[in-house]
Formats: sequence, structure tokens, C-alpha cells
Amino acid sequence: MPPRPLLPLLVALAAALPVARAAEPPMADLIRDNFTYAGAQYSTMLTRLQGDPLLPRTAAAGKTVTVEPEDWTSGFFPGALWLIHEYTGEAKWKTAAEDYTGRLERIRHYTGNHDIGFMLGCSYGQGLRLTGRADYRAVLLDGAQALATRYRPEVGLIRSWDFGPWQYPVIIDNMMNLELLTWAAREGGDARLRAIAISHADQTLANHFRPDASCGHLVDYDPATGAVLKKQTWQGIADDSAWARGQAWAIYGYTVMYRETRQPDYLAHAQRIARFILDHPRLPADKIPYWDFDARDIPAAPRDTSAAALICSALIELSSFVEPAPAREYLAVAETQLRSLSSPAYRAPVGENGGFLLLHAVGQYPQGKEIDAPLAYGDYYFLEALQRYRAKLAAAK
Repeated sequence: MPPRPLLPLLVALAAALPVARAAEPPMADLIRDNFTYAGAQYSTMLTRLQGDPLLPRTAAAGKTVTVEPEDWTSGFFPGALWLIHEYTGEAKWKTAAEDYTGRLERIRHYTGNHDIGFMLGCSYGQGLRLTGRADYRAVLLDGAQALATRYRPEVGLIRSWDFGPWQYPVIIDNMMNLELLTWAAREGGDARLRAIAISHADQTLANHFRPDASCGHLVDYDPATGAVLKKQTWQGIADDSAWARGQAWAIYGYTVMYRETRQPDYLAHAQRIARFILDHPRLPADKIPYWDFDARDIPAAPRDTSAAALICSALIELSSFVEPAPAREYLAVAETQLRSLSSPAYRAPVGENGGFLLLHAVGQYPQGKEIDAPLAYGDYYFLEALQRYRAKLAAAK
């Protein structure tokens, strides 16, 4: 749809913002409290990390676990530091963000997996947005070219992994890396990168989703013909289940692709995914999903705060592209999620949780890894959602 005139858009945004409920702090106060808290918590983590050249991913037994720059989660902590700097304006957070972002410079030509959009986009991308540094732009352009090497025209998709029994595996997570390509196409003048992103989104839309708009995790393709060989999961409880973070990657990814291309099919699909999530009978009242919507032991199954933070951030952005009625619904759910994540049920006490913000995330349940644990990407998307909601409040004034 064409861009709306500014005044009607601001009026629609004002109407879409939910009213603060009795006995609950206004959202502006809740956002301020969270960034104050994040500053205290991450100050503790930075002190603990002194002398460690790596980047934090999770915590185990109360200890922060760090990883090499080549790990797919490496860009989230630098990105979180940039978001704290954006909110506070304090120089110390910029200094820390520049430090941890610079640790990823060596992967600007990395072609080992599809996750370069996460690794560089969340770190260098946030840094470029906030500083305009030319060297950050150059790293991102190199990263986009490296990511494009994993695209095969015969398949029309970016290959996700080089391990495992599959011939050409593509996971739903890969939707999150397309923004780097569309950005680089604009900035670097390489239209091929935009075409790759659109082809990947189109093929994923055709093959990853079920009639109810839920998505599977992995589709394996014939690398010579592009034919679908199998559909299965590496993360969910079953091949035909709705792994919660997979649904989150999907709604976030298609919302971004609509923003980047304005193709109506992407917006319509993002809304279909939203309906699947929001209308699901096993979505809890506090809107923090179980790790898989089809987990066999609900309500005892672990929740996944990383999926909640992702869905929340996506819903806030999606609300900008739809009519007032769904916009109000999306923002109301996002508010509930932010209030839930900010509560003691899901937010760690200062000094605990290895320095991370959110409790109760799930990394790889079938592999028994990072279950009921903090995760760097949960923190990142939580802070991003808070900033996005703050921008909605500002636009509505």
C-alpha cells in the first residue's frame, strides 16, 4: 500500500496505543525502568567479562558463557549495548558497544553459514545506524556479499547449513538474514542482492508454511533442481509441530520483507502468521509462549522468553503497516508481553543470571541445550521491542 499522509498516520498510531491499565505503571515508566535495569545488569556482566576476548551467548550455573565471533549469536550482545547507548545517550555504552562490535570485524568475509545477517546486522548495523561510521558500512557491505555466496539459483534460496544429513537445508531462521541483503542492495547498488532476498522469501513462503500459516523448521532441497526432498525439524518437538521461535522468526522476517519491498503478499502473510500465534489456544494469558506450541507436556513445558521478545518486536513493527483495528490488537499483545517480560517471573535480579536480562528461554530443546536459560538474542529483541514501543509513544504525542 502507498505511504499514508503523516497526520492521519499519527492519529492512527495514537488510537492504536493501548491505555495503561489500573495499578500498572505507564509504559514510558516501564521502558525507563527496563533500560535502567539493563544498564545495571550489563555493567555487572562487563565487569565479569574483563579479560575475555569473546562474546557472551548464555549462562550456565550462573556463569556467563562466551563464544567466538563465528558463533551465530555473536552479534546480539554488541547490538544490545548499542540499544542501551541509544536510550541513555551515555558515552560508556558507546565505548563498550564499539569494543564488542570491533571483535566481529574478522568475520566480514565469513561464508561458513547463513547467519551473517544476525552476526553483523545486529552489531555493525546498529552501530552504523547510530554513528554513521563509514568503516561499519564497509564491513556490512562485505558481509552481504559473503552471505550471497550461499545462494544457488537452481534452488532460489540461501543454503543455511553445511552440516548434517541434508543436501540443501534451509531453515525458517534464514528469513532474518534477508534485511542485510536488501540494505546492501540500496547502499551498494547491487540489485542482485535484492533479487536474492526476494527469491528466498518467495520460495520460503511457498514451501515452509502449512494451511494454518504455521511453519516447519527445515526444508531440504535438491541442489540441482530445487525440488523439495523432505520437511523436518531440528528444533521443534516434531516435524509437523509449531516450534515457537520458528513462528517468531517467520512473523518478524515477513514484516521486515514487507517494509523493505512493499510487496503485499509479505504483509498479508505476516498477518496470517500473527493470527496463528495470537489465536492459538495454547498461547498463555501472559503471552509468553511455550517453547513449542505442540509441546506434549503443556502446561509444564518450558516457556521461551526469546520467542516472546521476537514476537513482541515484530508485532510492534507490523502494527505500523496495518489498519487501526489490527494495529490496536498487535500493540495490546505487545504491551502484555513487555509487562510480562519485565516482571520478576521472567526478568532476572540484578547480579544474577550470568548478567543476562531475561530468564526462561529455550535454545535447543531436542538436543538438551540451553533449556530454561538466558540467551543473548532474547535480551537483544527485548531491548529492541522496548525501543520500538517507545518510538510509538513518541509518535503518538
